[in-house]
Amino acid sequence: MSGAVAASAQVIVLNGGSSSGKSGIARCLQAVLPEAWLAIGVDTLIDVMPARLRLGAEGIGFADDGDVTVGGEFRMLEDAWMAGVAAMVRAGARVIVDDVFLGGVESRQRWEKVLDGLGVVWVGVRCDAAVAAGRELARGDRVAGMAEVQADLVHRGMTYDVEVDTARYEAIECARVIAARIQARGGSFGAQEPPP
Repeated sequence: MSGAVAASAQVIVLNGGSSSGKSGIARCLQAVLPEAWLAIGVDTLIDVMPARLRLGAEGIGFADDGDVTVGGEFRMLEDAWMAGVAAMVRAGARVIVDDVFLGGVESRQRWEKVLDGLGVVWVGVRCDAAVAAGRELARGDRVAGMAEVQADLVHRGMTYDVEVDTARYEAIECARVIAARIQARGGSFGAQEPPP
């Protein structure tokens, strides 16, 4: 991220594969952090899109093997959504973003561009592929295979301020690790700060 280091954490970006436990961590972070934080996930974006974009070539597609593809119209709406999240932060809200970096480093760079100048905490949410696949089956609302495909894919080439493992620790424990990391750094995260 380029620009000046922000004075304090304003955005927490959770990156992890499907069924890795990001949403649970986001809810727990809302409970353990002293300030009020909004939790916003890419699933919410998908839910509010027209049904035709959940199936068509220009939207988001889910293959039988768990592979996910996105088309141009989806990408355009996602860009607008990301800019909207950044605008909320600039207007004074603190936001936890729950996302899946299917495009790897390119996905992160898109967030870095819209969040430029803000205090961002980058969090890698890791989960063993087999554990995530089991959660996926239990949920019943995901295409089988997504969790396994995404478990390692979304972390390739990534560096983070903090990483947590939801196969080994409960969401509340992971949230406490993230919160402690923010407090230990005096809430200061942002531009060109090396990962721990």
